[in-house]
Amino acid sequence: MTIAATLAGRIAAVRYEDLPPDAVHWAKIAILDTIGCTLAGSSEPCAQIIDRVTTGGASDGPCLIFGTNRRTAPLDAALINGTAAHALDYDDVSNTLGGHPSAPIVPALFALAETRGASGRAFLTAFVTGFETETRIARGVNFHHYEKGWHPTATLGVFGAAAACCHLLGSPPDRIAVALGLAASFASGVKANFGTMTKPLHVGHCSRNGLLAALLAADGFTANPGALEHRQGFLLVFNGAGNFDAEAITRGWGDPWDIERPGVGIKQYPCCGSTHPAVDAMLMLVREHDLTPAMVERVDSWTHPRRLAHTNRPVPSSDLDAKFSVQYCLARALTNRAVKLDHFLDDTYRDADVQALLPRIYAAPHPEMRMDNSGEHFGAEVRVTLTDGRVLSQRVGQAIGRGVDNPLPAELLEAKFLDCASRALPEAKAQRLLEMLRAMESQDNLARLAGEVEAR
Repeated sequence: MTIAATLAGRIAAVRYEDLPPDAVHWAKIAILDTIGCTLAGSSEPCAQIIDRVTTGGASDGPCLIFGTNRRTAPLDAALINGTAAHALDYDDVSNTLGGHPSAPIVPALFALAETRGASGRAFLTAFVTGFETETRIARGVNFHHYEKGWHPTATLGVFGAAAACCHLLGSPPDRIAVALGLAASFASGVKANFGTMTKPLHVGHCSRNGLLAALLAADGFTANPGALEHRQGFLLVFNGAGNFDAEAITRGWGDPWDIERPGVGIKQYPCCGSTHPAVDAMLMLVREHDLTPAMVERVDSWTHPRRLAHTNRPVPSSDLDAKFSVQYCLARALTNRAVKLDHFLDDTYRDADVQALLPRIYAAPHPEMRMDNSGEHFGAEVRVTLTDGRVLSQRVGQAIGRGVDNPLPAELLEAKFLDCASRALPEAKAQRLLEMLRAMESQDNLARLAGEVEAR
């Protein structure tokens, strides 16, 4: 039996009643967070350009374009909303995936659910199924896949989006296997485009393609169900011989569900997650010692070498580039005692106080953090040398919110959602949407929930 056929049987068999309470709990958090991030990202230039090019500003279809009162065709909605979901790099993360697990899935599922009148329980079940699919494939290919330069959010997320949409459609296993075969050909995205509009476009593209794969397969389209393990298939082409573990993909399905453990990470800061442990460390020092930029002679930041590879950007050249600059993020933490959405909008990276501080911040790989998968894979250490000669240091093993053992406190999650949603919706409507998403399992038709997401 092929890998896709094995996965397809498991995908088709998932039922809401079989999901553990923790899986449902974290799915609701991930969906809520993703919808908030999508609303905030809907006004970003990348999402608006995709909207203009795709729809020309027309409103012709059943599916909502987030942040507007316009509707379009399902595939276009998945593309536009998927781009918006990742536009601010504020959406959730997965240690297993090596990327962002929910942004590829939620926009595709939301568009499909609107056309099908799906219930909240059906949506949650499909979401957990898609999450499990993409992270199981990730177990087989990471971290070689990640380090080679592929963007796993997109190259693996397309399988999650396809699986989730197949589940919501009620597709039988043979059609799901075809959809996964299609997804193998749709997978794309390289990390060379991090720090540009193309990174969020990766997510919109894979969200659309996951939905497209599911719809095509359901309508009788053909693809090779052996497209993962074929000698010219996904595993060998994307990773190369000896650089993947095919058995890991089908081993341990739902035992536990990946969304339970190691779980989903919710971002506290609207920038690359690889900068977050260093930001946490800096903010701890700032608050404990009441630091100001004038007191600081030098900052040394050490992060895991895998994380530093795309965040060592001492002179960011745009707001998007600044999201991937650990130097900029640390400068903001020291200057503003916070790292917020407004710090990455409207050329704020040019702020004179921050620019003056950047030459004093040095980043390097942590000498004690190994390239294998053991130890502090998401850790960081920050040392601040003061003008009076004192040296302060703080080490963080994992950023706050990065997993179920160190969750983002509920009040911070709520504040983040309302801050994001209120950038597109009136405050009262954002609050109503929050309450509806908290009780998502009781919603009998998500088309009604879409009315609360619609900007008026």
